[in-house]
Amino acid sequence: MPISLLQVDAFTDKPFCGNPAAVCLLEDEKDAVWMQAVAAEMNLAETAFVRRIEDEFELRWFTPKIEVDLCGHATLASAHAMWREGVVSPDEPIRFQTKSGLLTASRQGDFIELDFPATPPEECDPPAGMLDALNVEPTFVGKTKFDKIVVVDSESTVRAIQPDFRRLAKIPTRGVIVTSRSDDPAFDFISRFFAPAVGVNEDPVTGSAHCCLAPFWGDRLGKTEMTGFQASSRGGIVRVRVAGERVILGGLAATVFKGELV
Repeated sequence: MPISLLQVDAFTDKPFCGNPAAVCLLEDEKDAVWMQAVAAEMNLAETAFVRRIEDEFELRWFTPKIEVDLCGHATLASAHAMWREGVVSPDEPIRFQTKSGLLTASRQGDFIELDFPATPPEECDPPAGMLDALNVEPTFVGKTKFDKIVVVDSESTVRAIQPDFRRLAKIPTRGVIVTSRSDDPAFDFISRFFAPAVGVNEDPVTGSAHCCLAPFWGDRLGKTEMTGFQASSRGGIVRVRVAGERVILGGLAATVFKGELV
């Protein structure tokens, strides 16, 4: 039986910007080997697999190489696709059961809001070779359960980084966030995200990285509500709200195409 498959650009309101994710709407349970093969075939940063379990939905995320424990943009894309396809009614919140626990998605006007766990960074020594691979002088280096974070002096430094991906792929972490305050008054901070170790040299817009960025910049800016810009070549905007041990991620999404796996 054919399986519905959509490609959705997340954290943007127009196609061909933001971060593309594939969303596979499953009727039946599939094994991880099959899901990994589909993700490799799609060859996007993330492919999401959604399956109804009574009143909730199982959600899993795969890069072309591995399954990951948390992904923001593919969760946003999944919620957008489910409302668009009538899997749930437009005014109904969605409850996802994931490897990072319960995640919820709800609509706030045109925006989709995701309720995610906060992952504030702890200061740490930089792993051997990481700063050389990035060719930067940091003002702060930290770690979360998923990633490393490198804070630099300016937006121009963030935008100018040209990592040595071969060397960066050897760092024992899912990804490396590089960030600074933004020069643009429309944004509070700017970032980029590099994850060659999991098959994604540079992720266009990384929702889960903002679970770290939101508490980090919130502490330093004295804010609980902020807007971040991820300065990849496609670019994307993430609204964040710190709520204790949770972070609310807000963004828009646009469907690019719909097809079927046969």
